[in-house]
Amino acid sequence: MYIPEEIIKILLTEEQIRQRVAGLGAQITAEYKGTGRPLLLVGILRGGIVFLSDLMRRIEIDTLKVDFMAVSSYGCTASSSGEPRILKDLDESAEGCDVIVVEDIADTGVTLACLKKMLSARNPASLKVCCLLDKPSRREAELNADYIGFTIPDEFVVGYGLDYAQKYRHLPYIGVISL
Repeated sequence: MYIPEEIIKILLTEEQIRQRVAGLGAQITAEYKGTGRPLLLVGILRGGIVFLSDLMRRIEIDTLKVDFMAVSSYGCTASSSGEPRILKDLDESAEGCDVIVVEDIADTGVTLACLKKMLSARNPASLKVCCLLDKPSRREAELNADYIGFTIPDEFVVGYGLDYAQKYRHLPYIGVISL
């Protein structure tokens, strides 16, 4: 297994992630199968792409749709409107859909909380948040993810879509780097 020298430890193995994503997919399937409404997974670029890709293959619902948003991580605090700066918006309409925002990590929660508020104004049938990783010790905004893969300590993590300066996204595990 390839481990760059900057990785000081592996926090979550590829197998641990695979098993938990399968569990999340089964939970989401059980909750939404048979509703008759489209289930729209909204992947947050770029970090959430790997998680979304694996998660959607574990959801057994015929009405599953996928779309993406790219959101500035600093826009909520820098913008006078209090909303994140949208770099790429949805192509699909969220109206009447069960929407699940799929994110790699809930850290401060500021951007996710703002995004949830913004999407709720688009009249979805329901709106939930699914995060692979939750780092509650860094929370600045009130945010409770509805689906959480793992709760982790306050360490800088990379891999499985998470990066540092665009490096390490491709790693199949989640590792800790020292900054």
